[in-house]
Amino acid sequence: MKILFYGTKNYDEEFFEKLLPSYPGITIKFTEANIHEETASLAKGYEAICAFVNADLSTPVIEELNAQGVKLILMRCAGYNNVDLETAHKFGMKVLRVPGYSPEAVAEHAMALALTANRHTHKAYIKCRENNFSLSGLMGLNFYQKTAGIIGTGKIGQAMAKICKGFGMRVIAYDLFPNKSLDYLEYVSLDELLATSDLISLHCPLTEETKHIINEETIAKMKDGVILVNTSRGGLIKTEDLISGIRDHKFFAVGLDVYEEETDFVFEDMSERILQSSITQRLLSFPNVVMTSHQGFFTKEALTNIAETTLENAKAFMDGNELKNEVLS
Repeated sequence: MKILFYGTKNYDEEFFEKLLPSYPGITIKFTEANIHEETASLAKGYEAICAFVNADLSTPVIEELNAQGVKLILMRCAGYNNVDLETAHKFGMKVLRVPGYSPEAVAEHAMALALTANRHTHKAYIKCRENNFSLSGLMGLNFYQKTAGIIGTGKIGQAMAKICKGFGMRVIAYDLFPNKSLDYLEYVSLDELLATSDLISLHCPLTEETKHIINEETIAKMKDGVILVNTSRGGLIKTEDLISGIRDHKFFAVGLDVYEEETDFVFEDMSERILQSSITQRLLSFPNVVMTSHQGFFTKEALTNIAETTLENAKAFMDGNELKNEVLS
């Protein structure tokens, strides 16, 4: 099986090439170009392509991949909201993903964002580098005995809940499909979570039901001085409404690893360019907002798991075995 990997970085090549000798019969070509209408034709002669969370796998792209003979789409990530599944299935293409690589990696980054935003660690670091050891502007809040609200209790949400519990927080959660076996959190309605949480962390997939779950209406229901963290999908938050809430002093702090307009420049060095959209720059202008570049997954353990599961998915397809990680809908 020949697989074309789109949108790869040096760390992708490192972790996949390390494991590839254990998968005879699979050959990989890496390309830095991401997949979209103009680059889909590069897949000619490949049975499979591999893409990441920032790929464009819309209808025209899927149609072009089909025209080039592609039978398998491997997502080296958990999310697949960027894939036109209906068109893929119409052409008989299989779509496989990595449902869980390292829930702890993302959850730990979510807490790191929460702590950084709360205790202004990023500002303190810069101040100390400039020999400024004053504490002005660095006051934070205790997490101990506060309430953490977890929206989405899949593997990552569960990991985040355990971390919050370890901080001595009361942990409440909202999920469309509650897991009643979890004894370290309490399920409540979304309205109750919004009204009582001191820290809200988003860990749900982006679907029609969850898109813009954080909006003007839900922000108004939050406690004043709440800390909001998003390490899941940018589309969970309606950014314009978030900006209005920040300006209205609704939030003590906000930590974002994902944001709505990240697709065009996520994982890219844009330091020498002028960003065409002002949304990200507006968010960065607020003193109580901390942003990182979709790096929640970026640990050695997570990258190893991603590579291993992706190659196992390819092998299962190649050997005609059960496709455990197939995306059906």
